[in-house]
Amino acid sequence: MSFRTSIELYRDLLRLVKHIAPGTTSPKSIALRAMIRGEFDKSRHLSPDRAADQPQIESMKANAVRALSNYMLYESGVQDKSRGGKLGSAMDRFHDRNMEDMHDSAAEERPAASKQEGPSGEHTPR
Repeated sequence: MSFRTSIELYRDLLRLVKHIAPGTTSPKSIALRAMIRGEFDKSRHLSPDRAADQPQIESMKANAVRALSNYMLYESGVQDKSRGGKLGSAMDRFHDRNMEDMHDSAAEERPAASKQEGPSGEHTPR
C-alpha cells in the first residue's frame, strides 16, 4: 500500500519535470506535463471511497512511484559513472547485454521469415 496521496505523487512528478526539462515553454517540458496530466485525468473517475477502485488506484500510484524511483536511479548512475563508480558501469553493462539479446533474438527470427518453400520442397530465399 502506498503512503503518498495521489495529489502528492502528481506534484512530485511535476517537480521532476522541472528538473528534467527546466522552464515551462520547452517542447520536452510541455510534452511531459501533458503526458502526466493525461494519465491522471484518465483515472479521475476512480474514487478512493469505492472498494472496487482501490486495487486500480494502488496500481497507478505504484507506477508513479516507480517512475520517480527509476529516474532517481538513472540520475545517480549517471553521476556515479562520471566519478568512476560501479553503479553507472553496471547500468551500462546491463543495457549492452539487453541490446545484444534483443539483436540476437531478432537475428534468429529473421532467417525463418525470409525463407519460403519452393515447389520441390527446398527452401528458397524470398
